[in-house]
Amino acid sequence: MTIIGINGSPRKNWNTATLLTKALEGAASQGAQTELIHLYDLAFKGCRSCFACKIIDGPHNGRCAQKDELSPVLKKIEDEADAIILGSPIYFNAMTGEMRSFIERLLFAHMVYSQPFRSVFPRRIRCGIIYTMNITEEMAAERGYEAMFSSTEASFRMVFGEAETFCCYDTYQFPDYSKVVMEYMNPAKKAARRNNLFPDDCRKAFELGCRIASNG
Repeated sequence: MTIIGINGSPRKNWNTATLLTKALEGAASQGAQTELIHLYDLAFKGCRSCFACKIIDGPHNGRCAQKDELSPVLKKIEDEADAIILGSPIYFNAMTGEMRSFIERLLFAHMVYSQPFRSVFPRRIRCGIIYTMNITEEMAAERGYEAMFSSTEASFRMVFGEAETFCCYDTYQFPDYSKVVMEYMNPAKKAARRNNLFPDDCRKAFELGCRIASNG
């Protein structure tokens, strides 16, 4: 089994990447081969609405026609992945731009405008989606984040068959809060949460990876 992790954070060693790594470690513990790809290392754009992927009997039907540094990643997912695990921090109440662009390219080409919609992806694969954010679970609910989480998960289910979401709240943003203006949040409370609760988030991410690998 091959499971590919996609990091939609510009940081390679902080909250999102750490949880993705833990999830892949969980998958590896079940015998999966894993790989972690950092989107911010790649030069690519989102869907350009060329509709080449929708042209009947066209050379790119069912596949994204754009050629850039994301193209090999999309091909690897189509040809090799038994599961994928995505991770993104929440910026301005949404996933990062790189993750959004990746999802556009990943999902749209395989979605057919039939009635009802159907997928031409060659098989079913399991998908995990990890979100990190610096606000509490209560604040996320107040801002309506659940609608975004549910909509994205539904899109992955439509194309790939299975998906689940894991959220990590109230994250520790900076290695040293004394170097930034921080009047909005309490750095001491942030540090306490990092020390006391983030390890449990890492455990949950590990368990997510185990589930995806064992049921994929």
